[in-house]
Amino acid sequence: MLGGMLRLSLAFLFTGSLMAQFVAAGFVVPPAFKTKNYKLVPLGPEIVKQDYEAYMSSIEHLQKTFTDGTWPNKNVTMADAIKDLEGEAALIKARKAFNYAVMTPDGKRELGCVYIGPSKVAGEDAQVRMWVTKAEFDKGLETQLRAEMKAWLAKAWAFKNVGWPQKTK
Repeated sequence: MLGGMLRLSLAFLFTGSLMAQFVAAGFVVPPAFKTKNYKLVPLGPEIVKQDYEAYMSSIEHLQKTFTDGTWPNKNVTMADAIKDLEGEAALIKARKAFNYAVMTPDGKRELGCVYIGPSKVAGEDAQVRMWVTKAEFDKGLETQLRAEMKAWLAKAWAFKNVGWPQKTK
C-alpha cells in the first residue's frame, strides 16, 4: 500500500493546507488544454491503466527527476494506483489542486503529468510540478510541455507568480 499512496502523500504536501480551496469559488477553471501532440486530462481513476503504465515504465527516471527516490517503485500495485487516482480526483473536486495526465491525442497513452497547486514559497500564488516518461523526456517533451504550460497558465489562469521547482538529475 505504501507504494501507491506515496504520490498521494506528495500531492498533499505539495498542495499545502487540506482545508482551504486553492482557487476562489467563483474562478472558472480553464477548459482542457490540447495541442497536436498531447492533451491534458484531469487525473482520476478512469485513466488508471495508462497512468500506471506510464510511471512504471520510468521508475528510475522519475526517482531521479521527480521524487525523493521512493516513488514510483516496483511494489506499486494496480490497487495502489486506483486509490492514488481517487485521491487526485478528490483534490480536483475540492479545488485544492488541479492535476492532469498528459495524454496522447487519442487518449490511449499517458506521456506524463502536470500538477498545479498552491505554493508554500512566499510571493508565489501557485506552483507547478511535472514529469514525463523517460521515453518522452528523451524526445524533448519536458521542455516543450514546460513552455506550453507556462504560456497557458499566464493566459488562462488567475495566477500572478507561479513557481516551477525542478529536481535535477
